Amino acid sequence: MGTQPHLLVEEGDLTDIALVPGDPGRVDRIADHCDESETVAQNREYKVVNATYEGRELTICSTGIGCPSAAIAVEELANVGVETFVRVGTTGALQSGIEIGDMIVANGAAKNEGTSKRYEDVSYPAVPSYDVLSSLVDSAEANDEEVHVGPIASDDAYYAETDAYITDWEDAGLLAVEMEAASIFTLARRKGLRAGAICTVDGNLVEGTQKGTDTEDDELPEKAKNNVGRAIDITLEAATDL
Repeated sequence: MGTQPHLLVEEGDLTDIALVPGDPGRVDRIADHCDESETVAQNREYKVVNATYEGRELTICSTGIGCPSAAIAVEELANVGVETFVRVGTTGALQSGIEIGDMIVANGAAKNEGTSKRYEDVSYPAVPSYDVLSSLVDSAEANDEEVHVGPIASDDAYYAETDAYITDWEDAGLLAVEMEAASIFTLARRKGLRAGAICTVDGNLVEGTQKGTDTEDDELPEKAKNNVGRAIDITLEAATDL
């Protein structure tokens, strides 16, 4: 199929499973948790690395922020042979009692975004694959993590998440909001591939603890420290079973 125009990779370059964080900087952080790694390509918001973790060969590819760029990543990764996608990222909680540092494994994503609507009707569900979901839950529980399993929202407009939106999501029982899972789940399902997502909580919107607030590290509860690193370990361990 030739070189993909955004990821700059070709068939045979990558492995069958990709960990897909949003942040390009997090690609290096995940790679640091692996036994060995090699950068394959880097262009725009996309950084692609091949790595090995406990004998499991895997690819790490950033998606950038939001569903449009995440959809490009999934399309081009699938074009070159990736069959399983695992989002690992951060999220804002929408229910009281979900704490910074907790882990959320999504069993569905509300389509509060425009990308998936270009592929299918909004009534079609954006859901993960059961085996990916269950591997993430099993891995989190094996690491004695506080893990919440349930539906989340994928939203396009970070700065337009008003109190009215937050209240509506809370009343609907959605656990958290992030910006990529709906498109990843939708495209994987439509292509007959596998996908899942684990996000660690970095703020609680209904309790007023949001990303970017001025909180000193020593004021955070213990489980809020290095929560991204722990989410990475959970994801890598799950990948060895997928």
